[in-house]
Amino acid sequence: MANTDSIFELRGVTKYFEDTCALSDINLNIRNGEFLTLLGPSGCGKTTILRLLSGFETPSSGDVLLNGQVMNDVPPEKRKVNTVFQNYALFPHMTVRDNVAFGLKMAGVDKGDIAQRVREALAMAHMDHLADRRPGQLSGGQQQRVAIARAVVNNPLVLLLDEPFSALDFKLRKAMQLEIKQLQRKLGITFVFVTHDQEEAFAMSDRVVVMNEGQIVQIGSPKEIYEEPASLYVARFVGDINILDATILSSSGNGMYDAEVEGVPMALHSKRAFPENRDVKVLLRPEDLRVHRVAEGMLDEPHLLGRIAQTVYKGATVDLHVQLDDAHGGISLMASEFFNEDDEEIIYDAGERVAVTWVDGWEVVLDAEDH
Repeated sequence: MANTDSIFELRGVTKYFEDTCALSDINLNIRNGEFLTLLGPSGCGKTTILRLLSGFETPSSGDVLLNGQVMNDVPPEKRKVNTVFQNYALFPHMTVRDNVAFGLKMAGVDKGDIAQRVREALAMAHMDHLADRRPGQLSGGQQQRVAIARAVVNNPLVLLLDEPFSALDFKLRKAMQLEIKQLQRKLGITFVFVTHDQEEAFAMSDRVVVMNEGQIVQIGSPKEIYEEPASLYVARFVGDINILDATILSSSGNGMYDAEVEGVPMALHSKRAFPENRDVKVLLRPEDLRVHRVAEGMLDEPHLLGRIAQTVYKGATVDLHVQLDDAHGGISLMASEFFNEDDEEIIYDAGERVAVTWVDGWEVVLDAEDH
């Protein structure tokens, strides 16, 4: 379990590659024992942070600290940090056993100690039965296990993982996500993981760092990132989202606002403070929406009217795509409801008239200018 003690810290770090700014004024504390994921699209700077932590890059300005000591000019081999790269970087002419033992041999560890530690690392990675094979005789998932065993056998303070699942198929990727998280809990060391896959980040992480264009845009638990996005960028990046235009009319206190949402007077909840007549965006996840048949009678609560554009069956859930009336902006919304074969309430025909509401208080309200 992670604690609040910082093991790695970036203080005001900026990194340029010639005239290109890869990172701009990054401040980040990485807690001892946590599983931290750097999440963002290609080119956002997440791998550059990993390379700064590992020592393969130095900051243009600012400091990288490990256990309170500035590490800017300390080479990778002098840091208690190991990296698992995307391509695993295994030596093809060596056996699995020799690959795992390589770092210990270079460090001058006693042969008997090497043998024991290699056995333990391979058993941990479930690769002890393939110790005499070479990397070319292994599957992608097996190579990944060897790369991780080679990294952890050195007892690092921090293990850095640079999109290590990118070469794996979907089923193996899911299995390895679970294995890596269980391994991190067993070892109790800090893992810093890089990915562009938000589902992967949420499944594995204690905290997620969302990045865009060389900057950190939000840090929080997976639940916080998903349910309380700090900007429209974060909301769009970490899952499906419905965005409605609204205007704050007045505040009734305690985070309650009277507003007009797509032309309909409604009450909104928000932890943020907004002045009167402020244009805002109302963010709703598909699972937050509720779809009602108009034929059942008009609802007492405020609602938006539209028609079913498409129903997408996904097994456990059904996605309902609703085209709102022009009076409500004419936009398309997506609602997601759990499917029950005996429940006809969520079986709709294309073109069917519906009313849309949402679970009270589950909306996120952002300033319209907060991109």
